[in-house]
Amino acid sequence: MPEKSIEHINFDELNKKAISQPLVSHIYTADPSAHVFDGKIYIYPSHDIDAGEAFDDLGSHFAMEDYHVLSMDSIDSKAVDNGLALHVKDVPWAKQQMWAPDANEKDGTYYLFFPAKAHDDIFRIGVATSTSPTGPFKAEPEAIKGSFSIDPAVFKDDDGSCFMYFGGLWGGQLQRWRTGEFNAAQPESPTAFLPEGDEPALLPYIAKMTDDLLEFDEKPKEIEIVDENGDLLLASDIDRRFFEAAWLHKHNGKYYFSYSTGDTHFICYGISDSPYGPFTYGGRILEPVVGWTSHHSVCNVEGKDYLFYHDSSLSKGVTHLRSVKVIEINYNEDGTIQTIEPYRD
Repeated sequence: MPEKSIEHINFDELNKKAISQPLVSHIYTADPSAHVFDGKIYIYPSHDIDAGEAFDDLGSHFAMEDYHVLSMDSIDSKAVDNGLALHVKDVPWAKQQMWAPDANEKDGTYYLFFPAKAHDDIFRIGVATSTSPTGPFKAEPEAIKGSFSIDPAVFKDDDGSCFMYFGGLWGGQLQRWRTGEFNAAQPESPTAFLPEGDEPALLPYIAKMTDDLLEFDEKPKEIEIVDENGDLLLASDIDRRFFEAAWLHKHNGKYYFSYSTGDTHFICYGISDSPYGPFTYGGRILEPVVGWTSHHSVCNVEGKDYLFYHDSSLSKGVTHLRSVKVIEINYNEDGTIQTIEPYRD
């Protein structure tokens, strides 16, 4: 449900039709990355604030400056806000826009992975650590070497190997890295340097992490998303191509790479036998929600997979004031995911 239609929405009725309700309502939260650590659910969202910035396609109005960690004892329990976990002022290399984060754990240390604009206005990805899953987190003094763009998601495979998935178009600057170097020309244009419609769509990236989870163990590689014939999705295929919000989960031995299509507002996915892909397009997980963005994670809780996502229903459609929600995912016998409608008829 793209933002352009919000003037026609009765939000009282919409909230009655919603398949789930906000996990917290005292602050605005978005882009939820959910994990289970020691039997408890922890959600690492971005923290939406109204900074008074005008709406634009560079995402300037998403002026988030800190992170709070939410926790739940069970999937049906009340979510708890554990307070300030990390603020941009405590990240030496970062200037602004603490966008969608993720987290993971290794050997009793908890890692928060986050994007932010550095002082040169280029998005990088950083790491902060804590002895507690709720923080507070202490940021490394520099961003990850070789990192760029936004939306880091760190997947831990069955053998303990960790991989970061990342990338985002428009304000996420991915299109500015097509040559391997940042192209700073036309800074006010979010669509400059995008491929033509008949060219392959821009792709997300993967990089294996070092054992200490503080750096890349390899140069980031593109992740191919292909159609049923094995051909790369085209830039014109805006209902299926990658835009932002990378996530990886595993189901019955298969790797599921899911993502947002951005300006068309779908959460889609592909399936592969390898964390590196290629991922064959499988369909949609979530139909459009109220608000411009769609961003999610998939977390297994006691043997069931759940989709953590957000919409802007609580703020009556304000794009940059979103609220985290959760709903169970169901699979078909062939391993495809049943598409979720966020609002009942």
